[in-house]
Amino acid sequence: MQFEHSAQLRAAHPDLVAGVVHATGITATADVAQRTAGYLALARKRLADGAESTFGEIQAWRRAYAAMGLRPTKYRCAAEALLRRLRLDGELPRVHPLVDLCNAVSAAYAIPIAVLDLDRVDGDLVVRPAHGDEEYLSFASDTEHPEPGEVTYADASGRAHARRWVNRQSGYSAVRAGTSSVLIVAEALHTDAEADVTGLVATLVAELTDGWGAPATSAVLTAATPRFHVPAAVGVPGQASSPGVRWR
Repeated sequence: MQFEHSAQLRAAHPDLVAGVVHATGITATADVAQRTAGYLALARKRLADGAESTFGEIQAWRRAYAAMGLRPTKYRCAAEALLRRLRLDGELPRVHPLVDLCNAVSAAYAIPIAVLDLDRVDGDLVVRPAHGDEEYLSFASDTEHPEPGEVTYADASGRAHARRWVNRQSGYSAVRAGTSSVLIVAEALHTDAEADVTGLVATLVAELTDGWGAPATSAVLTAATPRFHVPAAVGVPGQASSPGVRWR
């Protein structure tokens, strides 16, 4: 399978840079508490100098949301939501070792990160405006349909794996205890996004190697190199669904 952003989306957001990591051999037993704490400490240090709304990375997403007709303070990108929660509550909830790690890295870099269970993705995955007939599984196991034009992650079967781009991930492909093969995606729109995403991808690959010994392949996607090819067919459609977690 391959992952990409549609030409229409890239034309609307020419500064978009995405980091993609594919890894196998993920388990729910890895101990990442110390690593997670280190990244959260970096995020707290930055928050001490100002609220997340002042970060250039977050402001770029707010501008993109406003351009899409979404009120940025109602629909926050995932990185902003995590940083806000960290600032107000002092901690982030624990979900799964890989999710916890990616949440912490997302907060440290102020860049949204999604982790998808690839056994729940059917065929190619494209980030594109929705047609309106895609099926999205909510956290309450309700089926929703993204609004036409709403940016979503859509697979070959018409399943939507996100609502409002990097705002809310589908429960269908969220990481769970039995997840083994994952696709991790980080997206940024700010100045210096390519350098920051490149560093974030290197960080994730190192953490996957150290924490899980997981084989990983990665790429940084831009308008010049927009596609990532997963090296093996891993999609297994038709499995029973279960509630998941919010976009990282």
